[in-house]
Parts: sequence; C-alpha cells; structure tokens
Amino acid sequence: MTTKTSYIAKSVENLKPSGIRKFFDLAANMEGVISLGVGEPDFITSWTVREAAILSLEQGFTSYTANAGLLELREKISTYMKDGYGIEYDAKSEIIVTVGASQALDISMRAIIDPGDEVVVVEPGFVSYVPLVQLAGGVPVTVETKPENGFKLTPEELEEVITSRTKAVLLCSPNNPTGTVLEKENLEKLAEVIEQHDLVVLSDEIYSELAYDSGHVSIASLEGMRSRTIVINGFSKGFAMTGWRLGFICAPADIAVPLLKIHQYAMMCASTPAQFAAVEALDKGMDDVLEMKRSYRHRRHYFVDSLNEMGLSCHLPGGAFYAFPSISKTGLSSEQFAEKLLIEERVAVVPGNVFGRGGEGHIRCSYASSMEQLQEAVKRMKRFVDKNGG
Repeated sequence: MTTKTSYIAKSVENLKPSGIRKFFDLAANMEGVISLGVGEPDFITSWTVREAAILSLEQGFTSYTANAGLLELREKISTYMKDGYGIEYDAKSEIIVTVGASQALDISMRAIIDPGDEVVVVEPGFVSYVPLVQLAGGVPVTVETKPENGFKLTPEELEEVITSRTKAVLLCSPNNPTGTVLEKENLEKLAEVIEQHDLVVLSDEIYSELAYDSGHVSIASLEGMRSRTIVINGFSKGFAMTGWRLGFICAPADIAVPLLKIHQYAMMCASTPAQFAAVEALDKGMDDVLEMKRSYRHRRHYFVDSLNEMGLSCHLPGGAFYAFPSISKTGLSSEQFAEKLLIEERVAVVPGNVFGRGGEGHIRCSYASSMEQLQEAVKRMKRFVDKNGG
C-alpha cells in the first residue's frame, strides 16, 4: 500500500508562522513583562454597546441573520460611510457584514484572484497580507516603502512593480505597523497609476477612526475609484471591539455579489449578538470613540518624543496606535533587539522584519497601554538602549 508523504496542501505547508505570535508566546511565560506588542485597544467596549448585545440575547435573538448581515446594521454602516467619508453604498446590495476585517480580507482576495495573478502588497505591512494572497492562489509582489518618505507609497514605487499580470493593489491607511496615513494628495497620485493600469484596490481601513491629524480619506471617495475599490473596515480598533469579531465590506454591487457567495458558503453570517452591539456602537458610541482617540493622541506624542530622546529615531505616526522606531544605532537586528529587550528588561515589542523586509532595522511598539505602563516601558527601554547603543 502506497502512503502519502503529507496530507497537507503545499500552499499551507509553505506558510510561515506569524512572527508576532512567537514573541507573544515568549512573553507569556515571563513575569513582570510590559507588553507593547498587542495590536488591540486597551479600552473595554462601551457599556451601552455591551448592554445592547445582552439585551439581544435576553430577547431571544439567537438565530442566523441574513447572510449579508442585519439590514439595520447595513443601513447604519451606509450612513456611517456617507457621513464620515463621503461615499454612498446601498445597504442591500453593496455592504456585507463579516467576521472581523480578517475574514473580509480573506474573501476579498478569493473573489478577485485567479491563479498566478499578482497583487501588490505595501511593506512594512500587516503580517497576514502576503499569506492571504498566497492562499488565494495569487503571487504577492511586495514594494518596500522608505523611512525618509514617512513610509508612504509613492506613485513611482507603485509603477515600478506593476506588470501585465498585476490584478490588484492592497493599501492600508492608517498603516499597521508604521502608523502612516495616506492623505488625499498621496491617494490621488496613486489613483492615477491604478486607473491607468485598470487595477482593483483592496483598501484596509480598519484604523480609519484613529487618524489623528488630517483625518481619514478613503481612496474609494476619489473620482473614478469607487467602482474598482473594495473597502474593508470593522469595529475592532476604533470601537474597541476586537473580541466581537465584526467587520464589514463596502464594494460596488458587481463585486459585492460574488463576495457574498463566498461568505455564504464559508461563514453563513456574523454573530447575531455582535451585530446588535455594532448597531448600538454606530448609533450611540461615537463619543467614546472620540475619547479613545484623544487619549491615543496624547500617548502618541509622549511615547514618540521619548523614543527620539533616547536615540531611537521615529517619525510621528499619523494614525493607528503604533510607533515604528529605527533601532539601527544599536547594531542589533530587529529580532535580536526584541529578544534581548524582552529577556533583559521585560518589555515586549514586535521585530520589524515580521512586517516584511522593509521593516528590518525597526521595531513595532503599541502605545495602546496606560500612561503608567508606557512611562515604565520608556525607563526600561532607555536603560537597554544606553547599554546597547554602540
């Protein structure tokens, strides 16, 4: 009898494990660790939002919703996108409620990518982007942004990597891990290249509520871009609802319909109580969002100023809740720095190289921690840098 060497698909066997998870696992087995690695808010979901979910359970709303999500929620999302970002989407045919922005990304990739299609992925970028392209049968083509440009993708950099096989461009603004925000002027220049080559845009806007200075601009709001853009957003970051696993997709109907097909078969629908909670979040939770944003802005200035003062050069992030300082003065690689800092000073950060080659020489630090924790982390980091500053 012939036996197979493996029952696992090659596409899965070849995936690299998450570099972020490695350092979380190390930190979990240590005492007294201050974690600046977690990519989630340190706020608890607003009480009024939690109460809405509890009420939905008490009233017996425990069945499936429509595949695309509660119509009431989709209508709220439609209003949210129009009022906040100036884009109109039909609640019945152009909005899909998903299980987090992660599932939204996954089904979006699978809906547009044929085997061999190339997808431009901006780096440093979130760790799941490249694997999701690969799992959909596509070929990720990475383009490294530069610190001297504030990690903003330029039209020249985009043009350079486009080939006849390029199908889509994946953008994330505000960016994880750099905190970079693509402003309207940047997006307009990129849009010219995208239209010229007739590409699809996957626009990850999960941090849209956390754009501090210029405000968030969706590339879908630009002239001619709505028809070729899949907007991916959700409630995890701006609304402090990571564990609720609720995201959404906004796309023109000719794209949304095939997206819904995949969602129907893969997931059926998002959690019903979570959807009722999201209705409340959009209806009455915006004051809490603004309060979180004010707090993050204050922490951002303190933490980034502290990094620069200790000699770790860091641009001021325009959004999200991450700082992405250079650690080149220490002579250590990103992984060496992160591991030594964890072992010697009990501060957990994420090495920049896990976000792509362009992240080497940097670390990602989340400032979604209390000021007390940030102040203590700064003391420990400064002590470490002084010892390892070269």
